[in-house]
Amino acid sequence: MNNAYEELSAHFRQVGDLQHVYAISSWDEAAMMPDGGGPSRGQALATLGVVIHDMVTHEKIGNWLDACSNLDLDEWQRANVREIRREYENLACLPSDLIHASSIASSRCEQTWRKCRADNDWDTMKPLLEEVVNLARQEATIRSEHSGLSRYDSLLESFEPGMRSVKVDQLFTELKAFLPGFVDDVLTRQVSSPVISMGNHFSVEKQRELGLKVMGILGFDFDHGRLDVSHHPFCGGVQTDVRITTRYTTDNFVESLMAVVHETGHAMYEQGRPTGWAGQPVAVARSSGVHESQSLIMEMQAGRSVEFMGFLAPLIRTTFDAAETDEAWTNQNLHRLYTQVERGLIRVDADEATYPLHVILRYEIEKSLIEGEVEVADIPELWDSKMMTYLQRDTRGDFRDGCLQDVHWNAALFGYFPTYTLGAMMAAQMFTAVKRELPDVLDQIGLGDFSGLLGWLRSNVHGKGSLLSVDDLLTQATGEELNASHFLNHLKTRYLD
Repeated sequence: MNNAYEELSAHFRQVGDLQHVYAISSWDEAAMMPDGGGPSRGQALATLGVVIHDMVTHEKIGNWLDACSNLDLDEWQRANVREIRREYENLACLPSDLIHASSIASSRCEQTWRKCRADNDWDTMKPLLEEVVNLARQEATIRSEHSGLSRYDSLLESFEPGMRSVKVDQLFTELKAFLPGFVDDVLTRQVSSPVISMGNHFSVEKQRELGLKVMGILGFDFDHGRLDVSHHPFCGGVQTDVRITTRYTTDNFVESLMAVVHETGHAMYEQGRPTGWAGQPVAVARSSGVHESQSLIMEMQAGRSVEFMGFLAPLIRTTFDAAETDEAWTNQNLHRLYTQVERGLIRVDADEATYPLHVILRYEIEKSLIEGEVEVADIPELWDSKMMTYLQRDTRGDFRDGCLQDVHWNAALFGYFPTYTLGAMMAAQMFTAVKRELPDVLDQIGLGDFSGLLGWLRSNVHGKGSLLSVDDLLTQATGEELNASHFLNHLKTRYLD
């Protein structure tokens, strides 16, 4: 007769199978589905979401969890029980009808957003977003009553377990005190060494060819993943079938290539998670912030280093048939291009110095939105005010490049935005530890060899899954809990030293 743990793990293998189908269907919705498939896909995903929710919160799980406390389990099994309990308690408080309504509303809102953003149409978007926010507030209220956390923290917990807004506020206050003046200094310095234009026509075919080459160099396993196109670059799918996307514009290859590098970092975390734990919560990525750290280690820490640019430049020149003697295509100019700082409007195109300010703006708005301090109708004015304060950019009337530029709120991902910058801090902290333990790692990267870096990540992050808490994971890997110092030092070293 199976014991309680065996029953529990068998149940979650079935949950994992359904989550697999949900993940691939969601990827297809974003990357391949025709527009006319939207309503029925939204309904199907809502139904599947309720089935998964009901399985994760079934009353027998509570009994199994209680029975597991009397079993002799190993470290990974105990961690799996802990993570199942966390997931169970996090979802059991939510009624199925709310899950279904939220899924329908967010699917409809996200699908409409694609057209509204292109049309700069806030008026059509506003009532749909109001419905999503209303349901998110209901969820946050229920979670808050159950957990004792604030409404916003109860949503943040879903993406970044153990993190609280008071800690986020502390870290972001450091950044707000440092970054505006720092950006001024960098912009002043860059005036003396401007980027030389490389033209404005780069075929999509050539960009895709370059992206695929770079994915292979970084260590992406093409037997278990693929590259496609979507409105918004993302990484989806499952561990054995990881789907990443980018987007192309023929007047700029920088955006698509670095999106590929970024999403490949996410993908290799997925591909490197613990094997043999199909469907088990202990094997999933530790948090959204840790996930983001893996993409930013590849894109920012390694991918925009002088060493990697020296390796990448000949590939770029060959791909676009450029002459090495052309000053625009030199290693130095390409490095300037990839480390150019600009107060831009678009978060996903932002450099690493201004990107946190985009995140802080969104974090402050969404926290106030969920706590009921502001309403959806207030978003455009708040957005413009904060953009002027943090980045000196006017977005009045420009919804496309203002408050409609991101998919997250339309998809009900409240509590997700701060994890981007938490991930940037983690990435800098981890890369500092990598360089300490592997002193020649940048020389390896300069030769196009990512095996040392990837091996360190596999051992210290990817292969750990959710065995450890975020604090314990970082402490074991780097010797300290999360702080902003390594990120700030990284910025000063790269841009001012």
